[in-house]
Amino acid sequence: MRMRKRPGAADLLASHPELVVDEPEKWQGRWAERFGNDHPIHIEIGSGKGQFVVGMAKAHPEINYIGIDMQLSVLSIALEKALAEELPNLQLLHVNGEALTQYFAENEIDQIYLNFSDPWPKTRHEKRRLTYKTFLAVDEEILKPNGEIHFKTDNQGLFEYSLSSFSKYGMIIEQVWLDLHNSKFEDNIMTEYEEKFSSRGQRIYRVEARFVSESN
Repeated sequence: MRMRKRPGAADLLASHPELVVDEPEKWQGRWAERFGNDHPIHIEIGSGKGQFVVGMAKAHPEINYIGIDMQLSVLSIALEKALAEELPNLQLLHVNGEALTQYFAENEIDQIYLNFSDPWPKTRHEKRRLTYKTFLAVDEEILKPNGEIHFKTDNQGLFEYSLSSFSKYGMIIEQVWLDLHNSKFEDNIMTEYEEKFSSRGQRIYRVEARFVSESN
């Protein structure tokens, strides 16, 4: 779902190059340099208004986070949240999440988050789902060996599809939650969509899936 155009969003993003990375392709293979340390790097594809990625960066200063979204308006809201927290371990990218290999080198990323991605429910749109095999191939390329995808959704159909897609790709399903908010999972940081859906009593699904390196 697209947010209505937010006046001044582009100017706000442009005024904070310390957080919003201009020409991120220049940092391909050099993100440790950008952050100034060699901490693990986690990325969220489709970070929206930033509640999750900002919350994770605040909770885990030992990890570097990159929030990715192609919508100017929502990314500007994420930027405001990041500015309020003053997080040195967070960067934001205004880019298309389909082109990750342009911005990250092989084996450069430690973990990927996919939260409440567009379900693209029609069969003819299967190839647009972020858990489709072509997207998984890109994720595998930029992730370190045995890297993981952590996926959350309220959409049962997309969840079931994703479990199947992960399995068919040869990934290992590490853990599955069929009702996250009624489980013993601790320290869950919610997205804006997650708060809205769970407040309506909708079930939240979660899975952690790992790629298998050739050495395994």
